[in-house]
Amino acid sequence: MSDLLDRLRERGWRLTAQRRVIAEVLDGEHVHLTADEVHARAADRLPEISRATVYNTLRELVHRGEVVEVSTDGRAKRYDPNAHRPHHHLLCSRCGSIRDVRPTGDPLADLPPSRSFGFTVSEVEVTYRGICPDCAA
Repeated sequence: MSDLLDRLRERGWRLTAQRRVIAEVLDGEHVHLTADEVHARAADRLPEISRATVYNTLRELVHRGEVVEVSTDGRAKRYDPNAHRPHHHLLCSRCGSIRDVRPTGDPLADLPPSRSFGFTVSEVEVTYRGICPDCAA
């Protein structure tokens, strides 16, 4: 479960009604919503929320490092609230659903220095692709 709302409170981020609803919509595990999905769910709770407010809030959350923007295969960007827990993604090639996968080791250790071409590697993004159970059925 994401702790997005708690993190925002701890950091003193001004939680307007709109920001609170957006954070509540994003909260959870395996949450990877597009901006339009965030807007639709937020509008169910707060009908007057504008699409611009959602986009601006998502942009600010990404800038603050509280939400990760996930881009996959040219599809719409998705927003992941689990920004502070190391994980990879499992992506369905058919429907685009995304699940979080927790690494068991250190992915940075998997790249030997002889293969890093002199780079100082600071982070790793891994996406596993396949077909989800619903699409396979």
